[in-house]
Amino acid sequence: MNVPRVPLFIDGSWIQSKSKTWMPVYNPSTGEVIARAPDCLPTEVDQAVAAAKRAFDGWSEIPAVQRVQYLFKLKQLLDENLHELATIIATENGKTHAEAVGSVARGIEIIEFACGIPTLMMGESLGNVTPEVDVVTWRQPLGVCAGICPFNFPAMIPMWMFPIAIATGNTFVLKANCKCPNSAKYLMELLQEAELPKGVVNMVLCEKDGSTTLIEHPDVKAVSFVGSTPVGRIVYETAARTGKRVQTLCQAKNHALVMPDCAFEPTVMGIVNAAFGCAGERCMALPVVVAHEAIADKLVDALVENAANVKVASAEADGCGMGPLVTPEHLQQVTGYIEKGISEGAKLLLDGRDCQVEGHPDGFYLGPTIFDHVTNEMVIGSEEIFGPVLSIKRINSFDEGIELINASPYGNGAAIYTTSGYYAREFARRVQAGMVGINVGIPVPLGFFSFTGWKQSFFGDLHSHGKDGVLFYTEKKSITYRWHEYPQAHFKDMGTWDDGRKR
Repeated sequence: MNVPRVPLFIDGSWIQSKSKTWMPVYNPSTGEVIARAPDCLPTEVDQAVAAAKRAFDGWSEIPAVQRVQYLFKLKQLLDENLHELATIIATENGKTHAEAVGSVARGIEIIEFACGIPTLMMGESLGNVTPEVDVVTWRQPLGVCAGICPFNFPAMIPMWMFPIAIATGNTFVLKANCKCPNSAKYLMELLQEAELPKGVVNMVLCEKDGSTTLIEHPDVKAVSFVGSTPVGRIVYETAARTGKRVQTLCQAKNHALVMPDCAFEPTVMGIVNAAFGCAGERCMALPVVVAHEAIADKLVDALVENAANVKVASAEADGCGMGPLVTPEHLQQVTGYIEKGISEGAKLLLDGRDCQVEGHPDGFYLGPTIFDHVTNEMVIGSEEIFGPVLSIKRINSFDEGIELINASPYGNGAAIYTTSGYYAREFARRVQAGMVGINVGIPVPLGFFSFTGWKQSFFGDLHSHGKDGVLFYTEKKSITYRWHEYPQAHFKDMGTWDDGRKR
């Protein structure tokens, strides 16, 4: 098929890669190939880094209050073109239009936060720390920063990275995801329209070799990554070994503990939305419910009934409750987990494998799937599935639930459904997860907080966005001052200014 090839964006210009390897970009709702993305050459990655390096000196010298004017303009353009960008996301990713709109809104939150950089970058000072000596601290940019993004939020996650990076005075190379490149391409077009100086933000499309070039490049000072734990660990170790700043946001296996005293109906709806929204393709999805035996049977029946009524359809269809998975390969991978769960002895209560969407026989559809009597020892109970598969684990006490959740190697998020203040407080205090929800299934904080995964869900010292984001993209410098009086005898007559004042 004659489909468009997605270009690279380097030094303010669109460049067609010279790569011989081009990967399909699907419309997962129809199964059609709508574009091709390059596995660009390492030399093209070098070209993007060089452009960012050239732009750094001039960009970092622009006062912060002027730099953020470009972000104010970008925010305005995103508001004006919200539904156009959401349509691109829905088309190439499979999110429903409403989900796509919501994801862009969460990205805009970060831009709004980054517009406060003149305040957020302020340092500290103390006069007369000893007689006649003052000390101040500044926050200064690092240089060229890089971001490596996943397919599941192809516009939002880039906006978690580059707005704070450039607001603080850095320049940026974005490695957009090759499965969903058009969303990032559209962001670059909006940056052009905002008249951002060339080279400040660049975009490449590549796989392993190009990514390695970017991570190891001596001119790249910081790397942000969102993706799988095995790859994230390699990115962290590689970047840290060469002295770079690095943060890697990785896999998850989030659990929700449901106590017998929960508000039942809101709990059921909250779990269904958290488990099957975005087709389960999000690191803060809710793939595991830990149900107290006193409520488990009633809860499971209600979850199955409500999940079975979720309308699976093409992403832009009216009333669509859940769209397709992103690629045929990912559909096959998630289906393989379902087959594994059956072979492990979990009880399959709702099977989404026979999902059919009228008019779209080639789409990558999988309906909501629910397993009961899952244990931590099962693969489906321990590994991230990244699809619309919900596992029910059963426990007999609050303490047993905490112990079961904390046994997971991942610690992105955890939630509890209860009306007990005691249980809520104890859960928040004792659970080993960085983001905790109390009657909230997806406890992702707003953009002025940080995304605080724990354990094997995160590698690094400073988290993404919020105040941690500002710290991550800046270096602290302390200046100690002492001034001496200059003897008047040393001044020479240098004449006068035009207004008669002595020079």
